[in-house]
Amino acid sequence: MLRRFVPQKLVPPVKEEPRYPDIDDNNHPASREQPETPTIIDNPTPKPMADHGGKDILSSDVEIKGSIKFQKELLIDGKVEGDINSDGVLTVGENAEIRGEIKTKSITVYGKVHGNITVGERCELKSKCVLQGDLKAARLIIEEGATFIGKSEVTTGTVPAKGVPARPEVVRPSEPIKAAFGGRV
Repeated sequence: MLRRFVPQKLVPPVKEEPRYPDIDDNNHPASREQPETPTIIDNPTPKPMADHGGKDILSSDVEIKGSIKFQKELLIDGKVEGDINSDGVLTVGENAEIRGEIKTKSITVYGKVHGNITVGERCELKSKCVLQGDLKAARLIIEEGATFIGKSEVTTGTVPAKGVPARPEVVRPSEPIKAAFGGRV
């Protein structure tokens, strides 16, 4: 018998897959995803994290023991036990409870403050706030319903926020003052 040769289709070799597709040859977890290439962003002048132009916030679940210093604006809605010094604007939120001295440029109080406040420009006590301590400010606004226990001093100019007491200016006239009611000098 004569056989006739019939060409057959060539089948490519079968690639062996691991028994468990999520484990590589070394029995380590394998990923089917391609590794990501990192994205490089060229930023020649990076800004510090705190310099985002907005108001910094200490939320109601934050508790701090120690002094706080800040530059621009800060909203405190948590608990602080310590002094706060700044040339910026401070807002004491409704949930806030502060125990310590506050020296700042401007302040608005919605919550509770137990301590003295010295403000260079404006102090505003909102209707539900509680302030137990002395207050010194150039401008003072107290809404109806605010609780204020202490003494206040409204200054004529700005009060230094860094704690340096302002010295009164003494003005001496250049010529002698003539006595009233016809008295002689």
